[in-house]
Order: sequence, then structure tokens, then C-alpha cells
Amino acid sequence: MASLEPQSINWQVTSNRQAHRTDRFSGQQLTVRRGQPFSFSMILNRSLDSRDSLGFVASTGPYPSESARTKAVFPLSSGLSRGGWSAQLVSNKDNVLTISISSPANAPIGWYTLSTQISSQGNDFVQKLGTFILLFNPWVQEDGVFMSNHAEREEYVQEDAGIIYVGSTNRIGMVGWNFGQFEEGILDICLSILDHSLNFRRDPATDVARRSDPKYVGRVLSAMVNGNDDNGVISGNWSGSYTGGRDPRNWNGSVEILKEWKRSGFRPVRYGQCWVFAGTLNTVLRSFGIPSRVVTNFNSAHDTDRNLSVDVYYDAYGRPMDKGSDSVWNFHVWNEGWFVRTDLGPSYGGWQVLDATPQERSQGVFQCGPASVTAVREGDVNLDFDMPFVFAEVNADRITWIHDARNNTQKQNSTDARSIGRYISTKAVGSNSRMDITEKYKYPEGSSQERQVFEKALGKLKPRMAFGATSARHLEREGREPSISGKFKVTGILEVGKEVNMALILKNLTSDMKTVTVNMTAWTIVYNGTLVHEVWKDSVTISLDPEEEIQHPVKITYAQYEKYLKADNMIRTTAVCQVSDEAEVVVERDIILDNPSLTLEVLDQARVQQPVNVQMLFSNPLDEPVKDCVLMVEGSGLLLGSLRIDVPTLRPKERSRVRFEILPTRSGTKQLLADFSCNKFPAIKAMLSIDVAE
Repeated sequence: MASLEPQSINWQVTSNRQAHRTDRFSGQQLTVRRGQPFSFSMILNRSLDSRDSLGFVASTGPYPSESARTKAVFPLSSGLSRGGWSAQLVSNKDNVLTISISSPANAPIGWYTLSTQISSQGNDFVQKLGTFILLFNPWVQEDGVFMSNHAEREEYVQEDAGIIYVGSTNRIGMVGWNFGQFEEGILDICLSILDHSLNFRRDPATDVARRSDPKYVGRVLSAMVNGNDDNGVISGNWSGSYTGGRDPRNWNGSVEILKEWKRSGFRPVRYGQCWVFAGTLNTVLRSFGIPSRVVTNFNSAHDTDRNLSVDVYYDAYGRPMDKGSDSVWNFHVWNEGWFVRTDLGPSYGGWQVLDATPQERSQGVFQCGPASVTAVREGDVNLDFDMPFVFAEVNADRITWIHDARNNTQKQNSTDARSIGRYISTKAVGSNSRMDITEKYKYPEGSSQERQVFEKALGKLKPRMAFGATSARHLEREGREPSISGKFKVTGILEVGKEVNMALILKNLTSDMKTVTVNMTAWTIVYNGTLVHEVWKDSVTISLDPEEEIQHPVKITYAQYEKYLKADNMIRTTAVCQVSDEAEVVVERDIILDNPSLTLEVLDQARVQQPVNVQMLFSNPLDEPVKDCVLMVEGSGLLLGSLRIDVPTLRPKERSRVRFEILPTRSGTKQLLADFSCNKFPAIKAMLSIDVAE
């Protein structure tokens, strides 16, 4: 009788991918989730005999080993086994075996090789059967990433398009983002990110073994999505000058970035800012099966010295100063991944902050998280990972200083315990509306619990300071209350190309006459507060009658700001108001100018595998031509890759209409994203939801 030999394998790819909810991934690679069985059939050269022995080997990584749990050797059995890897005989007809393989719910994720071990007729040999990808399984309760709510799983694992909130507290905006985790080649690139990490390069055997743990994988990815330290995916740039790369505002999604990273031989793609890092990390987390979402924090503190306060400086002329390393970002975007924290205990599981934007080093590398959102709310800043930094991002006090250049001193002007960490936002489940999750990060602003948590956190970071509760929140400013108040009010429309009209409103709070000297400036800025260029300044002296309120007009012309406005469309106006021998009153307002609108419309009913026409409409609002116009379009399930269209120069006030064709590949509601750039408008965004019929 001949030795037993496998002749061919049917991996039952379609039914396995459906059962494991991996059928949306492009291609025909066998992709399965851990903790759940998959089946295949094997045609043998003859029928199985009782003297034949059949077993299997599943292995992952370059140095598979049973002790590290990156290799499993297991027999073909008729019964079910619990826990580890197992193979069960489902049917044995003629010489066709159908076999069900089960993996443990805590197996390392990644590429696996499956081999069979055969003992037959005195011969022992091992034959490779094929490869498969094993992912996290949020559908299985034993997996650390398990999520019980169906609608949330659909959104946070299976949704491949989303919305990211940007702007400022008084003008929250949104941009669409194509996560595209199911697009061709993307899962492969995401898995290769792990093999480029510093940890893998230093000790591949240990790194692969630790890929069973979502908190380990999340932390490694937070380091790898930025290009600092490790030739990761994206190179950050907040300078306002993006030569040699793409303006971060021009990206429509992660797919182009990940493909470019691979195409360039794994060199960091230029350039990203926080939402680009977060959008890309979200793609990788969802592709692996870790439920994840993109979160925006408005007025986000970047506290470099762990004292839970950020220091902001002005000079006596009202100019904001790039002094000190602390900063307040108009908004900052990070991710939350959903998994248990076996290291901290059951109450700290659930959403965990992961932040791939390179802001501060952690254990020597630019990485951040996972930090438990619950721990942030409770002020448990002593827990892993990077808790003091994340806590400060949403809770720090903002301290304003006036710098005196003559004697190189500064004096503290005011303390604000309420402005940091506002409107923490993420896209709602199943819709495009904004969900405010601020209460998940902190108790209500000004409540006794919030103050207690702040004291507790300060006590853990600076035991000496908390003694006697002398944090900035309770130290009233020395000296008298100011005798005047001031604020900037917008009095006209805020549009790129138009004059900016505002008013500085000053009010005398006393029953005496007051004379106020006001120094005002306006700067174009990048959203994280980087100063680009001063575009306007003015100094006035104003007399105020008792309790009088006046409005002093502020006008900034397009000619003044046009050359210096960045894609952020942000201008920071400041006024330092001085009443003789009193402390200055500092007034600040960041405004965001609206771009002209870009409209997308679909011209017929969209159907799978049928070309459909889409039209873009844009009117040049300026009294001058706009040139170098490019339209970039992408959308998972609507077109493969991205479309780049060069648009002819537009005369003053001219309207442009561009038609292009897309070819939907999947049914359901899909998101089409467009980015229009030209010499006068670096990044105008549009998005359109398209219902694709079968």
C-alpha cells in the first residue's frame, strides 16, 4: 500500500471568509479570526487507514516555537478540544477529508503557515499545505477585543469610511476620511508595519509572540504610524511649508499613504499632521480587527513638563510669542482602540487612547498609549501608558504670561482652568452626526468631582505641590480684579478672499473714568498654534466713561493676509489692553475663514459594476484667476485607487464644471471624497454619500 499523501486542498475561502466576517477584504487570501473554527477539505492519494496518523503544525513568524506559542503541533481528532489549537475530522468520504481547525482566542495575529505531519507505512514527513492570515475577533467573547454591541462592531470594525472633526471650539468643522482597510493590498501592508517595527528588528521571536495582545500591538502601531525613530509610515510637518511632499490637508484617506509607503521602499510619506496619523492608525487597527475610532479634542494641551499646566506668552505689544515648549492646539486628533486591560484590571477595559502623532517620547520612542479613558477620567495618572500626557491634553490649566523684553522678565497674567479639553468628538455610530464624548474623559467642568480628580492627579505627579491643595485652580491672581473686560466679536462674514471684519469690545467695569492703551496684532497660524506671519497690527488709546462699553473696529484686508494664509485658514488676533498701573488684560480669538464651496453630485443611479458619472461644481469667488487646479477623488467601493484630474485655469468669478466616471464595486452607502487645490486655495474638501444598488 502506498504512503498517504495529500494531493490537493480546497480552502473553502468563500464560506470561511463569510463565517469569519472577512469577506469584505479584497482578493482571495484565506483570512480568518482567532477563537473561531475554519474548514478545508483535503484530497488524498487513497483513503485514510487506521494505521495512518495525521497531524498539523500551525506556525507564525521567522522563529516559530511551541514555548513562545508561535507554533502549535496538534493531532487530527474526532472530538472537540478546548483552548489551544485543534483539528477535528468533520467528514471522511472516499479519499476526501473535511477538517475543521480551531485556534485559541489569544493566539498571536498575523501570517500563518499550516503544514500536515503524516506517519504512514513507516514514513514520517511534513508537507506545507498553505498560508492564512489570523486576525483579532471582536465577535468572540473570549477575545480581548470582544465588543458585544452589533451596531458598534459594524461601525468600529467594518466601516471603511468616516469623518474626522477639525477646526476650533467656536467653529467645529469636519473632513471625510477613506479608511479603506479592505482595499487591495492594504491588509498586507498593515501586517508588514509590524515587521518594520524597532521591536521586531531587535527581537523578532519575542515581538511575534506578543502580537497576541491588543495593547502591545496598539502601542507598537502608535510608534510605527509616525516616521520618527523607525522609518514608520508618515513624516510629520507643522511648519506651514510642505515642499518635497504633500500638504497634509490634501490627503483624502489612508489608502494612498499606505501604498506610497510600500512603493517607496518603506520610507516615511511626506507629510502628515494629527488627523492624518489618526486616520491611518484607524485603518490599521480596523484591518486587524481591533475596534477603533478617531477622536478630536478641541483646545488640546501639549504639556511638555508634566506639571498639568501650559504656559502661553505674549509680549507687551500684543504679539504671541513662540516661547517655552508648551502649546495649546486648536484641535488634536487621536484614536481609541477597544480592548481589555489585563495589566490594570477589569474596570479599566474598554476604550483606550492610542496616539501616533509624534509629540513626546515615551520609553525613548515617539509612541503614546494605550491609556485607559476610564483612568483618565479618574485621574489615575500613575497607570500605564503615558497617562500624565493624555490627562494633561484634556485637563491642563492654561497660564498666560506677559514677557518684558527690556529686562527679560515675565509676569503671570491670568490662569484659565476651563478652556482646555472641550467638545471631545467622534463620529456617531451608524450616522454622520457628531457624538460628544467629553464626559467619558472628565467630570463636568467646575464640578467638585472634577476638582478632586485634578488634585488627585497633581498629587500623584507632584506630591509636594498637592499638599495644601495649592494648584493653579485655587490660586486667585495676586493683585486686584481687572477694571476692564475685552473680547473680539466677528462682525462680518469669514471667507477666504474677503475682508475680515471684527470688533474689539471693551467694557469699563468700574464707576471711574479709565484710559486704555491697546496693542493689537493678527497672525496667520497653523492649527497647532505655529505662528506663520504677522498680517496686521494696530495701537490705540481709548477713553472709557464709567461702565461704558465701546466697539473698536478691526479690518484685515485679503491683500494683507492672502500670501500668508495656510490651508488651515486660521488667523489669530490678540490684544493686550493696559490701564495705567494695573495688570494687562489679554484678549485672544482664533478665527477660521471658510473656503468657497465645492459641490459633488451623482448624475444617475449608482449600481455595482456599472460606470456612473459624477459632477463637480466650483466657482472662483476671487477678482483674479486661479491656476494650477487639481481635483483628487477617492472612495472605497466606488473606484479603485484615486483619480487625479487637472482642471483648467479659472478666470475671475468663473464657474467650473468637471465630470468624471466612477465604477462602484460594492453595494450599500459609500462615501466619495474630493480635494480641490489651486494656487489660491490649497485644500477645498467635499464629500458625498452615494447609495449603490446591487
